[in-house]
Amino acid sequence: MYRELFVVPGLQITIYSFSVLVLLACFAALYLTAWRARREKLDPAIVSELAVWLLTGGIIGARVFFVLQHPESVARFSDLFKVWQGGLVYYGCLIGGLIGSLLYWARHPFPFRPMADAVAPALAIGCAIGRVGCLLNGCCYGDPSNLPWAIRFPAQSLPWVRHVTDGLIPPYDAYSLAVQPTQVYAALDGLVILALLTVYFPRRRRDGEVMALLMVTYPITRFLIEGLRGDEGVFFAGLTMSQGISVIVFVAGLFSWAYLARLPLGRHADAAAPIPAPAKAPRPELVASTHAS
Repeated sequence: MYRELFVVPGLQITIYSFSVLVLLACFAALYLTAWRARREKLDPAIVSELAVWLLTGGIIGARVFFVLQHPESVARFSDLFKVWQGGLVYYGCLIGGLIGSLLYWARHPFPFRPMADAVAPALAIGCAIGRVGCLLNGCCYGDPSNLPWAIRFPAQSLPWVRHVTDGLIPPYDAYSLAVQPTQVYAALDGLVILALLTVYFPRRRRDGEVMALLMVTYPITRFLIEGLRGDEGVFFAGLTMSQGISVIVFVAGLFSWAYLARLPLGRHADAAAPIPAPAKAPRPELVASTHAS
């Protein structure tokens, strides 16, 4: 755990590892989406504009879901906006991002299913990087465990506070109990799903299949990892909120596959004209020789 990276000299502004990793995840996801969009003959300019709506909706949704799960974390109004310290729910990010994307699509129509396929691998890499931020922040921790790879968090961390509050350790202990490294599981899960989507991408027969594949694979692994979490309480029917959403997303993924199976074979990239590459600036020596002549 390494929650605070450093304090900006003179400004006394703390830079948190969680916020840095979330920004890195966003940039990696945006880069991968733009790269994939160009290869699939989608306008990369749309990606830049769409990203604003997607990220804004994603952050709002992620924060709203966290507050719904942990209302005790908000003691004052300003606490609602302290996303740099943690407190984001991945499913809330997906749902909020989807709403933002649909709003942009309604105003500026674009090939939705091909773009969804371009976004799907980016969501996986964003999850992988973002969960490293959770590990450094000490959130999203697992249940106590005796496994040899279980990890302990230092005093004043979220697991330590939880274990002291529950009477599992005395308040003078320097570390929490050893817990399941669920953040590591989730990060590895993101990488595995990224590899799966990357391998399947060129083999898809219809636009939308890559996103549908994400919708039926990620909920399964998320449901299982969620069962090892030590920071989530039961929300409904013996399930945590994220487990309940996993069931809904999985069912939606099955319906997506059924819908896509009824569509004719074909992909946008097979019929669309190639997107022209951006013009390169002339080399300085060529410009100089042109002026000299």
